[in-house]
Amino acid sequence: MSIPVGIGDLKAALADFGSGYLLTTVDGRVKVVTVDPEYGDDGLRVTGPGSGTLGNVGSNPVVSLVFPPKEPRGYTLIVDGTGRPHGDDVVVQPTSAVLHRPRSHADGPPPPDGCGHDCAPVP
Repeated sequence: MSIPVGIGDLKAALADFGSGYLLTTVDGRVKVVTVDPEYGDDGLRVTGPGSGTLGNVGSNPVVSLVFPPKEPRGYTLIVDGTGRPHGDDVVVQPTSAVLHRPRSHADGPPPPDGCGHDCAPVP
């Protein structure tokens, strides 16, 4: 079950989640680091993710951010975007976002308040 989150609603949606994970790739290998991005005018700023992540983003700007649910069987926020190194940081320009959980978790809590205007699951 998925609920699209508009880019304009992303800042509000992020307020319902804690730390997340930045996923980058290079040469077919995925690197995952824990992050607490801040939403700014230029996108989501990930402070100091490390040299491996910076190198990956420099080679392949396609990234994803994954924010797990705070409650069991809740929705996960998944943000896809384009990353770019900015000094020791990475700035992610979101291209799409979705709240997702498997059908087997349909008995879980409702979607977070900040998901936007149309919080209707898409089967």
